[in-house]
Amino acid sequence: QVQLVESGGGLVQAGGSLTLSCAAPGSDFITNTMAWHRQPPGKQRELVASVTRGGNTNYWDSVKGRFTISRDNAKNTVYLQMNSLKPEDTGVYYCLADIVGLPRTFWGRGTQVTVSS
Repeated sequence: QVQLVESGGGLVQAGGSLTLSCAAPGSDFITNTMAWHRQPPGKQRELVASVTRGGNTNYWDSVKGRFTISRDNAKNTVYLQMNSLKPEDTGVYYCLADIVGLPRTFWGRGTQVTVSS
């Protein structure tokens, strides 16, 4: 069973920074694409950023230039460095991972990010 463990959320003032981490512990599987989604209060979940195993990245337009996604393949871990945070970045951030050889996408339980104005 693949479990994703997120950490790093919290409360920060506008303009501040946070770094989220998501680990998929275990050495008997290989992570393919990993990503972060978020769900703002009262809104639908949206893709924030994704990174392939080879390091190709994709970002939601509203976070380009402010957020950086990266990964450590040896640790099956993905990071999201968030700078210049805005109140509209507030939401629950979820980690996702596609596992080589498995037909489904795995989700973490989410971590709350709150940006105060």
